[in-house]
Amino acid sequence: MSQPAAQSGYEKLRDAITSGELQPSQRLVEAELSETFGLSRAAVRTALVRLEQDGLVSHERHRGAKVRLVTEEEAVEILEARAALESVAVRSAARNATKADVTQLRELLAQMKSLLKDGDLLRVSDVNARLHRRLLEISRNQTAIRLTATLNSQLVRFQFRTILAPGRAPQSLAEHTAVVDAVAAHDPDAAEHAMRTHLLHVMETIRAS
Repeated sequence: MSQPAAQSGYEKLRDAITSGELQPSQRLVEAELSETFGLSRAAVRTALVRLEQDGLVSHERHRGAKVRLVTEEEAVEILEARAALESVAVRSAARNATKADVTQLRELLAQMKSLLKDGDLLRVSDVNARLHRRLLEISRNQTAIRLTATLNSQLVRFQFRTILAPGRAPQSLAEHTAVVDAVAAHDPDAAEHAMRTHLLHVMETIRAS
């Protein structure tokens, strides 16, 4: 099996898990995955090994592989780790951000505000994720980018649940605005504080729900 085929198989199955196409606790049968995603059995097998290393798949003796179910307690732990990584990264973003970067961030905020006005909370959540990714890109901290992507992939089932909590969406918009304002002002301390505050509130929402 070629390296590109193995990578393609891994990416297809990872995307299916992180998008929710493959649900938590769903059994992952090699033959079915091979047919559904147009992959060889070898590519599926290799992908499942890598996805287990990523924390997205688990194996049970005599029962095979399944999409790993992340508990609420673990979700909070993941967010604590994310808070540490993204707080460091956003300090760099505040130092590095160009006028063009700030314009892009404000455009994402405007999209969130418009979608919130329309009541499209699921798309608000999608733009939320894009804003976080853009902040990480601006930071240029490749380690934080890589580790955060792995952590976020395990939070799929909590991503939409938090934004749907009563009153959470407007609060989230205000928190993201504070982060962007601090980055635009090139204030690393304020940016870090705003990011930690935001992710703390996400943790509280998960606990409350």
